[in-house]
Amino acid sequence: MRVVIVTESFPPDVNGVAHCALQTARHLVDRGHAPLVVAPAPAPGNRLAAAAAPCPVVHVPSLPLPGYPQVRVALPSRKLAAALIEHRPDVVHLASPFILGVRGMAAAARLGIPAVAVYQTDLAGYARTYVGAGEAAAWRRIRSVHGAADRTLAPSTASISDLEAHGVPRIQLWQRGVDTVRFRPEFRDEALRRQIAPNGEVIVGYVGRLAPEKQVELLAGVCGLEGVKVVIVGDGPAQAHLTEALPGAVFLGRRTGDDLARIFASFDVFAHTGPFETFCQTVQEAMASGVPVVAPAVGGPIDLVDHGRTGFLVPPRDAGAVREAVASLVADAGMRAAFGHAARTTVEGRTWAAVGDQLIGHYEDVLAARRPVVAA
Repeated sequence: MRVVIVTESFPPDVNGVAHCALQTARHLVDRGHAPLVVAPAPAPGNRLAAAAAPCPVVHVPSLPLPGYPQVRVALPSRKLAAALIEHRPDVVHLASPFILGVRGMAAAARLGIPAVAVYQTDLAGYARTYVGAGEAAAWRRIRSVHGAADRTLAPSTASISDLEAHGVPRIQLWQRGVDTVRFRPEFRDEALRRQIAPNGEVIVGYVGRLAPEKQVELLAGVCGLEGVKVVIVGDGPAQAHLTEALPGAVFLGRRTGDDLARIFASFDVFAHTGPFETFCQTVQEAMASGVPVVAPAVGGPIDLVDHGRTGFLVPPRDAGAVREAVASLVADAGMRAAFGHAARTTVEGRTWAAVGDQLIGHYEDVLAARRPVVAA
């Protein structure tokens, strides 16, 4: 099968859309298919090494998003349509379509190529956060591009409900995998823990973008807990603000690969605060690392965290509830161990290979539906 993956983000970018697109491309290659990626060009000097890309990548000219330079926005270009024509795909995969993906959907429609659109980003929530308006416009755009696709894949039951409520048709559930070989409890590093928490504090970690929509400042109360060290991993436009808002927290910057896996496994508690997660990959990575999770009871985490068994779900945007849930885990080492063990067990079957095969099944369904019916 020949597939063109049109994605709004791709490595070296570090985010859920980029990671999922990379894993999708890798799995297609592993299964003998022929993917091609079309993505916004990264910042000059920040390109993914050619050897690290599992398939050819076509970069479309891009500019940094004003106020958030880590995000690149694709500019109009003929390279997208040319790539589709040259690659002759059986199906077009639209990863979190909003700008480049909208153009990809239009090009696929013109060429008569089936399209699968993957919903991954709560754009309406981001519109509320960044501009205080534009939610209705964001949903109109989402409805337009996903409504034109042969199938929309949503990562969680909450996302399916949101999409259905806004009139998006033909939705199926497609969750995300996690690298259970890279993220493991065995990578807990006592030397790293002593470096971060020299007085033996319980380590409460957050991993993700440091951006307003993540609401990491809700961890301020956790910073005040006795015997706790808060560790923040990631970068983004809110970093300066968070350095002031989270007194005593350790900021490790952006980490990836085995280094990130070692940090995850060295946490005692993972706390996620963002209320706009359609899935929340870092929750799965923490669970694979054997770490109990505190997360908001909204969006993707509802499907991932088994309240009272693998962690706690708390009301979104409630700093007091976050503090209370973390404090209960900090006070009970036995609970942390039991929750962490259950978390690891829960995700062991959620490999990228398993969900990748599910994705190929969705492609096959869409292609079968497009084939003409032959009379007997």
